Amino acid sequence: MFTCQEVLQELPGFQDVQDAMHQLARYYCDLQVYKHVEKSKRVELLQSWFAEHEHELPPMTWYEFSACAGSTLGIFCLAAYASRGRMNAEDVNVLKNGYFPWTQGLHIMLDYFIDQEEDRLEDDLNFIFYYESEEQMIQRFRYLREKAEESIRTLPDWRFHQLINKGLIAIYLADKKVQEDKELKKTAKRFIRFGGLPTAFFYLNSWVYRQTS
Repeated sequence: MFTCQEVLQELPGFQDVQDAMHQLARYYCDLQVYKHVEKSKRVELLQSWFAEHEHELPPMTWYEFSACAGSTLGIFCLAAYASRGRMNAEDVNVLKNGYFPWTQGLHIMLDYFIDQEEDRLEDDLNFIFYYESEEQMIQRFRYLREKAEESIRTLPDWRFHQLINKGLIAIYLADKKVQEDKELKKTAKRFIRFGGLPTAFFYLNSWVYRQTS
């Protein structure tokens, strides 16, 4: 931890991104606290936590906010740009908003999507379970992807960030947890279709890699 702090402090733009990184890190840390309390208390605590921040957020559910908070992609992005040099407040906000909430939310919802069977067997918290139906879940994934694409286009080097986003979708959907589950695989194919050709390309490459490794 101390090594990370020392390295961050040496980045030329760290003082400019520090507050934004702290905000995203607080979301992440709070999520870990609330989701790992007693099972009978965690949903209520997560809902109360969401209520504290709902006014800061675009329309979403408490479990979607929790997913958005569970990714560290935005923190890594801010650190990467801080290594280049100083930034003004507007540039920092563009970077933070490019990843939080939508891109981070899509990232973690994909993680929960592939873990459904494992979490069901272990009676663990999975945000996918709170959608009313599979169709609603698919539509919300489509919306998350669209909003993530929209926010990514505001970023500098946005085509690079877009590749990261599309690659994430493909890597998760090529996971063996999906490939070995008939129902998940069926749903994954719908995700791939609305991800477009780049997602299909990354998916195929990820699938081939997993088959040969």
